[in-house]
Amino acid sequence: MGILNFGFDNIELWRSQEMQLVQLMIPAESAHDTVAALGDVGLLQFKDLNSDKSAFQRTYANQVKRCDEMARKIRFFHEQVEKAGMTVGLRAVPDKGFNMDELEGKLEELEAEMLEANGNSERLARSYNELGELQLVLEKAGSFFDRARSEAQAESFGERSYSVPEAMDAPLLESALPSAAAHAGRLGFVAGLIPQEKLNGFERLLFRATRGNMFLRQTPVGSVKDPASGELVEKHVFVVFYAGERARTKVLKICEAFAANRYPFPEDASRQRQMHGEVGARLRELETTISAGLHHRGSVLQNIAFNLDQWATQVRREKAVYHTLNKLSMDTSRKVLVAEAWCPLAAKPRVHEALRQAAQASSTQVSTVLQPLLTADQPPTYFQTDMFTNCFQAIVDAYGVARYREVNPAVFTIVTFPFLFAVMFGDFGHGLLMMAFAAYLLINEKALLKQKLDEIFDMLFGGRYCIALMATFSIFTGLIYNEFFSMPMTLFGGTHARCFINGVVDEAVTDLRACPELHGEVAFPKGMPPYPFGVDPAWHGTKSELPFLNSMKMKMSILLGVVHMNLGILMSLFNNLYFKDRLSTICEFVPQMIFLNSLFGYLCNAIVYKWLTAKTTDLYHVMIYMFLSPGTVDEAGYLFPGQAGLQVFLLLIAFAAVPWMLFPKPFIIKKRHEASQRQVRTAAGICPTELGVLCSCHH
Repeated sequence: MGILNFGFDNIELWRSQEMQLVQLMIPAESAHDTVAALGDVGLLQFKDLNSDKSAFQRTYANQVKRCDEMARKIRFFHEQVEKAGMTVGLRAVPDKGFNMDELEGKLEELEAEMLEANGNSERLARSYNELGELQLVLEKAGSFFDRARSEAQAESFGERSYSVPEAMDAPLLESALPSAAAHAGRLGFVAGLIPQEKLNGFERLLFRATRGNMFLRQTPVGSVKDPASGELVEKHVFVVFYAGERARTKVLKICEAFAANRYPFPEDASRQRQMHGEVGARLRELETTISAGLHHRGSVLQNIAFNLDQWATQVRREKAVYHTLNKLSMDTSRKVLVAEAWCPLAAKPRVHEALRQAAQASSTQVSTVLQPLLTADQPPTYFQTDMFTNCFQAIVDAYGVARYREVNPAVFTIVTFPFLFAVMFGDFGHGLLMMAFAAYLLINEKALLKQKLDEIFDMLFGGRYCIALMATFSIFTGLIYNEFFSMPMTLFGGTHARCFINGVVDEAVTDLRACPELHGEVAFPKGMPPYPFGVDPAWHGTKSELPFLNSMKMKMSILLGVVHMNLGILMSLFNNLYFKDRLSTICEFVPQMIFLNSLFGYLCNAIVYKWLTAKTTDLYHVMIYMFLSPGTVDEAGYLFPGQAGLQVFLLLIAFAAVPWMLFPKPFIIKKRHEASQRQVRTAAGICPTELGVLCSCHH
């Protein structure tokens, strides 16, 4: 291990914290305060000692139910506050804290007040909307009757002007004659409002039900608040005239089926005007009442909104405490609670201090006893992170959590993740934009930590250090790619390449893209060094730009990918050496390294060799015919002398590494398991006979 000790063990994040199983003997009278204090420390993982009991059979089930009920009321207040368009926030000076009994009473009182206010508001709003519809009916239906009266008077006046009645006491209408009155019934009418989309069906059904013995007048009134739903609905005022009681019954049923709101409408014009005035006065009174009710409800909601986060936090904290207490077992005397928990060794002083403070706060005479336990159980994995390393640890944990005391990949991810991002998205301009955004998050870090952020921005804020590193590496790779928003840069001067025509440099050609059209070639003058840093801008805009850059980036990706895979296998070696697992080292690490590097490692060396020697060998051809025709190298695949023999050797050891990886370790583990089982049976004093019957072993 000394050869491979690169100082990683001095890094706190390199391996998970050493854990110890501890037992706590907590007095029942101080159990709540003790668990709350340990929860503030946040470094203990309690084991469930009541796994055989259901949630309703546990000691503190009633307290959990109380917390659930209070949480329901807080969710109700959240909905009301959001519906009112208010924001949930904290007071500059928070109210005095409530204990759970006081908070429960306060929430119950506020819920009853809010329910009453909501009920009153809904009833008043319904009454207001109904009166508004009644006012529309009085106005529109009244205009129907006024227009009818004026037309009837005009028609009557015309008849009197051009005809002379037989007698002064003759009736004006034929229906007033005794013979007509005997055969005609009294006309009735129904007035109300109906949604616009139901009007056509309403009219058709009325016509069919009464067989045409009805008369419908309607007019649109625009958007009206429906009394039932409180939503704006396009409606029409209607008046249906009918004759007879049977027709009236049919009309009323049809109105009910089409959700048409019917309203009383007097026939007398003076009564209509009187009723219209009464409705207007009632509407003004309701407006005042509703305004006062909304003001009172708003003040109550404002007070709730200021304290809602504080109450929600307190309820969640209490519920978490009682959930933890339900994991503890009660002794027979019901005076002591027994707990088992995993605790980091480095955190034991903080745990002892929390237990001491909890004992003082609860004024108990007996303090909590903490003692270690021996166990063969696998401890949980715990990594101590900070604001910088937390996001990288979260990225690693999203793929899988390392086992207890294994090497933590997050140490390397701090560099590899942002760097590989920059390899894919390297651009100097884009990197500057990312750096500006990361700088904003870092400069305003303290202020943003105190704010309640939305889900997306909170995720970005949590990865602020990762974004800063990604921006830094993007700027670096952007300089290598020589790209600023996909445009070439000349930060390190112009290209040193020139256009050669007939072997002579033509200085008149400034745009090298025109050189092939002049039957020349682009090359570097003798003794002229290449571009000092990154990709030469001469490639930009040429026909070979895309093939060249794609080839370069693909080869870089292969190199980085193989190095990354080798790093992963090397981390398994660190684990094997730490756990003294020689079998995994010999049967996994060694053949994996051989297989990976005999094939892909050889490809990486070929890429570097080709770059250094400026050969034009097709590496696709090399790798394909390495498998198809081992031992032979044609001219298209030639790189160096002895290439054929080396490729055959690499293929042989790669093929040998496959069964080496797959077969020895399972058989060896099987033999070890059988040997341990024999030792167990021998220690128990029994042995198998040839007949398969267990017999006592006598020594």
